Amino acid sequence: MLAPMNEPARRDRAPRHMQTEQGVLRISIAATGVVATLGIVFGLLSGSYAIVFDGIYSLADGATSVVALLVANLIASYNASDESNRRLVEKFTMGFWHLEPMVVGATGLLMSGAAVYAFINAIGSFMSGGRPLQFSQAIVYAAVTTLISLAMAWYGRRANRRIRSELVAMDARGWLMSTAITAALLVAFVLGLAIQGTALEWMSPYIDPAVLALVCLVVFPIPLRAVRQALEEVLMVTPMELKRQVDEVAQAIVQRHGFVSYCAYVAKVGRGRQIELYFIAPSGWPARTLEEWDALRDEIGEAIGADTPDRWLTIAFTTDREWAE
Repeated sequence: MLAPMNEPARRDRAPRHMQTEQGVLRISIAATGVVATLGIVFGLLSGSYAIVFDGIYSLADGATSVVALLVANLIASYNASDESNRRLVEKFTMGFWHLEPMVVGATGLLMSGAAVYAFINAIGSFMSGGRPLQFSQAIVYAAVTTLISLAMAWYGRRANRRIRSELVAMDARGWLMSTAITAALLVAFVLGLAIQGTALEWMSPYIDPAVLALVCLVVFPIPLRAVRQALEEVLMVTPMELKRQVDEVAQAIVQRHGFVSYCAYVAKVGRGRQIELYFIAPSGWPARTLEEWDALRDEIGEAIGADTPDRWLTIAFTTDREWAE
C-alpha cells in the first residue's frame, strides 16, 4: 500500500525545471546553444561540412525553441487566473492555441529545407573530389555531441510524461534526431581514421560529403509528419477520434432528454480542443429556467470530460436548425 501512496510524492519531488513546459524548453535552448557552438567551431577546425551543417541545424533548432518558449509563455499567461493577464485576454479573446501548430509547422519546414540545401552541397563536394578532414577532432565533437543529445532526448521525454506538451514532445524528437545524426557521424569518422595508412586511404576525402548526404536523406522526411499534423490543425481538419467521442455523448443526450437531433463541430488546434454543440429541441417544449439549462450543460460537459483551460466548449439549444447549421 505504501508504493502507490508515495508515487505522487516522488513526482512532486521532480526538479522544478522538469515540472513546467517553460523550464524544460529553457534547459533545451541552453543545451542547443552549446551544441551549435561546438558544431560550428569543430566543423571549421576539422574541415568537416557535415559537422558545420550539424551545428547550423542545431542553431536553427534553438531559434525555433526560443519561439516555442515564447508561445508557451503566452499560453500560460492567457490561462492564468490573476489580473495581470486581463489586458492580454481582452486583445486575444480566442487565445493563442493557433500559434502552436504554426511554430511546429515552421520548424519542420525549416529543418527539411536545411537538409535539402546541405544535400545539394554534399553532392557538389563529392563530385569535385571531396575534402580533407581532421578525423581526430571530428571524432571528439561527434562523441561529445552524441552524449549531450542523447541526454537531452531522455530529459525531454521524461519531463513530458508529466507535462504532456506538444512543444516539449517536438523538442525531444529534435534531440533524438540529433542523436542519430551525430552517432552516424561518429561511426563514419572512426572508420575514416581506421583506414588511414591503408590501401583504402584514397576514400578519406569522400567520407565527409558522403556522410552528409546520407544524413540529409535520413533527416529530410522526419519533420514532414509534424508539418502535416500542423497543417491539419491550422486548416482545422476535424479530428475523427474527438468527433466520435463528442457524437457518442451528444447522441446519448438526445435520447435521454428527448431532443430531435444535434449538430457537432470539433477541431484541435495545438493543445486546444474546440467543441461546439447545438441541440435541436421540439417546437412547443415547455419553458425551463436558465438554471435547468445550465445544469444540462454541466451534464454534457462532464460527459465529454477533460475540463481544462485548453478546452473551448460551446453548448446551445434551439428549435430552429438554421441556427445550428
